Amino acid sequence: MADDMSFNPTRDDFEALLNDSMGGRDFQEGTVVKGIVVGIEKDFAIIDVGLKTEGRVPQKEFGVDETGKPTIKVGDSVEVFLERLENALGEAVISREKAKREEAWTRLEGVYAKNEPVLGAIVGRVKGGFTVDLGGASAFLPGSQVDIRPVRDVGPLMGKEQPFAILKMDRPRGNIVVSRRAILEEARAEQRTELVSQLQEGEIREGVVKNITDYGAFVDLGGIDGLLHVTDMSWKRVNHPSQVLAVGDTVKVQIVKINPDTQRISLGMKQLQSDPWDGVEAKYPVGAKFTGRITNITDYGAFVELEAGVEGLVHVSEMSWTKKNVHPGKIVSTSQEVDVVVLDVDPSKRRVSLGLKQALANPWDSFLETHPVGSTVEGEVKNATEFGLFIGLDNDIDGMVHLSDIDWSASGEEAMARYKKGDMVKAKVLDVDVEKERISLGIKQLGGDPMSGDTYRKSQTVTVTVTEVTTGGIEVRFGEDDALMTAFIRKSDLSRDRQEQRPERFAVGDRVDAQITNIDKAARRVSMSIKSLEMAEEKEAIEQFGSSDSGASLGDILGAALRERATKD
Repeated sequence: MADDMSFNPTRDDFEALLNDSMGGRDFQEGTVVKGIVVGIEKDFAIIDVGLKTEGRVPQKEFGVDETGKPTIKVGDSVEVFLERLENALGEAVISREKAKREEAWTRLEGVYAKNEPVLGAIVGRVKGGFTVDLGGASAFLPGSQVDIRPVRDVGPLMGKEQPFAILKMDRPRGNIVVSRRAILEEARAEQRTELVSQLQEGEIREGVVKNITDYGAFVDLGGIDGLLHVTDMSWKRVNHPSQVLAVGDTVKVQIVKINPDTQRISLGMKQLQSDPWDGVEAKYPVGAKFTGRITNITDYGAFVELEAGVEGLVHVSEMSWTKKNVHPGKIVSTSQEVDVVVLDVDPSKRRVSLGLKQALANPWDSFLETHPVGSTVEGEVKNATEFGLFIGLDNDIDGMVHLSDIDWSASGEEAMARYKKGDMVKAKVLDVDVEKERISLGIKQLGGDPMSGDTYRKSQTVTVTVTEVTTGGIEVRFGEDDALMTAFIRKSDLSRDRQEQRPERFAVGDRVDAQITNIDKAARRVSMSIKSLEMAEEKEAIEQFGSSDSGASLGDILGAALRERATKD
């Protein structure tokens, strides 16, 4: 057989070869067709694709050899892209580059359908990313898809053939989006799976701290990272991981948990130390007193460190005997050392309840010791409410005077009106309830009850002071300053003379004599009458002066009696 150099085909030979390669099919613009190189003219390859005329393609589109010479030669069978059947010069318009691109698209669509990686090279930089040559087809590589972590210098990656994952293909628009990051992540996932399979829960390993966050630290265990949570760094409270670790530290950790689904690895350092909660009930018995340090303050209380790793909570209700509804931060401060009493221990929940106020004397106990029931105290009126007065006492505790214990005779509202905030008052201790933290006081008890004993009796004559004049009578007050009483004399009891039964003839401040007609101790009510006193005096005068034979008239007898009483007064 003659070699290629001796082969000198005729046009009939080319037509036969072309017919064999084309199989006699019809031609359509925009498709890839086969042709035969029939000549080389001025750096152009003349290609016959079976049309009326040949097409011309630059030799460089077919590539060059190591010496830079074109590789295409007469007689080669090639595939080209048929752009137009005939141009203005009557020539077929064909392109090898477009044919290669179509071939590449067909090949890439098969790869994309199988979800397989494709080889390519980064050849240029464009807005938002890079251009990648996929062997005839151009693709876009977004900047976020170059690597797993941001890459500052892409220079070493330029022109280097490497695998890419096809994320999206749109042939009509000619768009292909690829990712190098997806390939790296997949490789990393495979490597991670292999490394995870080599780890066991409970195993102790050494690692290097790679990164620190607010919630923990990431430790490199040799190609795979594990999370060391802040709560697993130490048995004691750690506010921030940077208090314990720094990037680059070599640490010994225990593999606490491996999640087979997410392949997340949880690490621990405190697990390599003895648990301070072991035997906590014996170390901190209920009722025992200890000294601790305030580590954290919240709205509901404060945490006290009893030892490294063991903290107890002092609830806000157990912080002070007297300061109620006060934020814990106004009672204690962080790092302050305090004495506390153990109230409860729950090892299973790792909780210790502590009391701050229990380490101090109960002010109600102390008050009762120094001020027993019946003793007298003095204090400032702190507040006046609808049901009584609150009096400030020693050690920031208050006592209450109920409105019924302010005055023996005046109503509660009237008695309350005599006092204002800031007044200093004396009162008697009526009761101390230590458990309920209540002290009952009484002001009226400082003086004797005018209704008790024989201070006042029926038919007794007393001098009263008019305090109010009404259409139905007059209101009067009588007795000593510390035991004043009130009474109401009805209009009909103002005089035995109907003409004188007029309340308006009296004025506030007038002093008059009246007779007690009734005493109701249960209702604490005294009834009085001026009329009854006048009738009693008349009767007494008649008995005293009417027994003589002087022949005096009733008017004379009464006049003499009144003059005698006036002399006595």
